[in-house]
Amino acid sequence: MSRFLLTIAVTIISISAGYGQKESFKPSLIGFYNLENFYDTVNNPIVDDEEFLPNSERHYNTRIFLDKVERLSTVISQIGTDVNPDGLALMGVAEIENDTVLKILAHSKLLKSRNLKIIHYDSPDKRGIDVAMFYNPKYFTPLYSINLFVTLPGGSKESFLTRDILYAKGIMDGDTVHVMVGHWPSRSGGEERSIPARAAAAGVVKRVVDSLMAININSKIVIMGDLNDDPISPSLTKVLNAKGSVKGLKDGGLYNPWYDFYKNGIGTIAYQDSWGLFDQVVISKAWLDKTQPGYHYYRATIFNREFLVQQTGKYKGYPKRTWDGTTYNYGYSDHFPVYVTMLRKVN
Repeated sequence: MSRFLLTIAVTIISISAGYGQKESFKPSLIGFYNLENFYDTVNNPIVDDEEFLPNSERHYNTRIFLDKVERLSTVISQIGTDVNPDGLALMGVAEIENDTVLKILAHSKLLKSRNLKIIHYDSPDKRGIDVAMFYNPKYFTPLYSINLFVTLPGGSKESFLTRDILYAKGIMDGDTVHVMVGHWPSRSGGEERSIPARAAAAGVVKRVVDSLMAININSKIVIMGDLNDDPISPSLTKVLNAKGSVKGLKDGGLYNPWYDFYKNGIGTIAYQDSWGLFDQVVISKAWLDKTQPGYHYYRATIFNREFLVQQTGKYKGYPKRTWDGTTYNYGYSDHFPVYVTMLRKVN
């Protein structure tokens, strides 16, 4: 009997509702983490992965790979556990080579007990890096998934193939949830020149959002990823039309909870001594109603614990990256993870 009760136990938190009263909620966390060049050590002749092989200048061997796995699992095992011991219910990831590295990570010592499952598709990116999603089957049951191709406009940057958008539909404690994970085209070649490329990726997402909203204006949608743009960038504000405030947000609209973080100089990636906030989780308005029986949005968090911060050298104060040039830095990622907390009222 005790084993049965342990199996069905859920995390409950209490939040003050004013006038000394408290209400109880079940939390579920949705997050994203760019894993920074998470390659295996085996040559894939179809893609350009030569710099991450044992005989490369990086000397990327099994020892380094396993250290990378241990470090990533250390981070993921701690994200959000102050709210829910199970950590993230859904976690989008970027810069992973294949499902092999994902499976090794999911079965690592610190994560194995969570029984994490994977949704992944190969992308046409020339470096062979993809996006994917981990989900905890205790919280999320997938119903359907697909990879969405992004056509880059001519002249925006070299006609490189970029990462697909991962779309997944599933059930989270009775809520039908639509999730899109992306790693939008980079700013290589210049921010201005590459704006149309990110607009193209945002356009793919926006078409899906519009289709879902045409069916159900109260669709619960999550858009997350390394967008290579800040919350104030045109891909977010003009293409997605994501708002940084809930005030006046129309039905079917998108809310970006990272706007104020960015305005206050708080970011997830640092470059030339300035912070960018490329890693975001954008949600639809349907998550904002706190009186609904399902999950509602509570808060956004950047997981930037001290051990994830570089303490010395030219990158001091930055996220502790995996590589310093071609030298292994014994770090985690050049991005901080982000997540949002969703709450569901319980009796």
